[in-house]
Amino acid sequence: MTSDKHKLWGGRFTGEADPGFAAFNRSFGFDSRLLEVDVRASLAHCQALANGGVLSRAEAGQISAALKTILDRAMSDPNYVYDPESEDVHSFVEARLIEMIGDTGRKLHTGRSRNDQVATDFRLWLREEVDGISGSIRKTQQALLDLAEGNQQAVLPGYTHLQRAQPVLFAHWCLAYFEMLARDEERLRELRRRINALPLGAAALAGTSHSIDRNAVAEDLGFESISRNSLDSVSDRDFCIEFVGAAALIMMHLSRLAEDIILYTTSEFGFFELSDSVATGSSLMPQKKNPDSMELVRGKAGRVFGHHAGLLATMKGLPLAYNKDMQEDKEAVFDTVDSVRGCLAVTTTVLRNIRLHESRMRQAATHGYLNATELADYLVRKGVPFREAHETAGRVVMFAIGRQAELSELSLADFKSFSSLMAEDVFESLSLEQTLQTKSQIGGTSPERVDQELKLARRRVNNA
Repeated sequence: MTSDKHKLWGGRFTGEADPGFAAFNRSFGFDSRLLEVDVRASLAHCQALANGGVLSRAEAGQISAALKTILDRAMSDPNYVYDPESEDVHSFVEARLIEMIGDTGRKLHTGRSRNDQVATDFRLWLREEVDGISGSIRKTQQALLDLAEGNQQAVLPGYTHLQRAQPVLFAHWCLAYFEMLARDEERLRELRRRINALPLGAAALAGTSHSIDRNAVAEDLGFESISRNSLDSVSDRDFCIEFVGAAALIMMHLSRLAEDIILYTTSEFGFFELSDSVATGSSLMPQKKNPDSMELVRGKAGRVFGHHAGLLATMKGLPLAYNKDMQEDKEAVFDTVDSVRGCLAVTTTVLRNIRLHESRMRQAATHGYLNATELADYLVRKGVPFREAHETAGRVVMFAIGRQAELSELSLADFKSFSSLMAEDVFESLSLEQTLQTKSQIGGTSPERVDQELKLARRRVNNA
């Protein structure tokens, strides 16, 4: 049963909480990971109370010293933060503070509520996690660039509808995922600004009547701005939903990359092989080498998607201002952070442990009429309207299929039977080298263009 010393709200109550409800209501089991930021925010609040004359300098010094001791103990001894009776991290810190310095510790909560306290803690914590995830994204991007730069001559088929479409450089494929992650990192930078607004000073919902300089607190804690409406301050969880939404996009991109790698490591494709360090075997079938690392990344994407939908559903019907439903934000965001950081780290490791089967990739890129578009473009350069050129190229493909031959294996006479404009230079235009070389506009897969983009991408990551 929870004792009164662990409660922050006992005065109104004469009876004890039902033990089952007390356990159900308790969040310390998961929000204890906010302890460090809770202490940091409390130190800033303590300074603000002293500056406003609410605390004497001696009282503020005593409180600050005790808070730092609590933090030091928590960081050095994980068992210190084990407390089955504390309702949440805020009551744990306050209880330890009062144990250490007595009634002076009870003064710290002047001018604030757990409502603005938790909103401040959560924003502080998430701001720093966003920075960490941004750094993890850059590591994954660097691994993509290293892989691309080490295999600049490699070619593989590009696909649409999972059907071979046109050949592309492998480095071009790597750069596609680089760009996805670049957008993800940009989104994190944008939402970080919205996370970085100070709620402390909003109190429970109406603001504080004490002389607390919120701008000074914001500066002390590194917040870029302060919230402008106390009702909104304590009830806003947009920043959580926006973060998990951005995380869902990161996971979607990682899942697509994982799916490509999973497909390309199958015997049917045979383009890639994972090293033993990022693959597993079968308990029954000795020949198996399974891409579990990438399958887990793909699976965890759905988990993060679920958190996004869950947070939206939790918030959609809540009246102003704070409601206990909002305690459900923590586990969703915590798990999202853990999932994203773990998946980025594993993906980076996988990218550094891939071996290409270049001959298999090149064979796939040069078989299956992937140069049919080049034939149409060849006719366009001869003055044929594209629609007519497309129709002619399609008929040539049908003819080649009937002969069980690639386009490059047809004779010039075969080509001329479809168009008198066909000449000896048609064979050069159908070569893999020419097929790639012609895609030289910005965003294309020509070797020169891809080399330029790799250099630019490297500068973007290094300057981030």
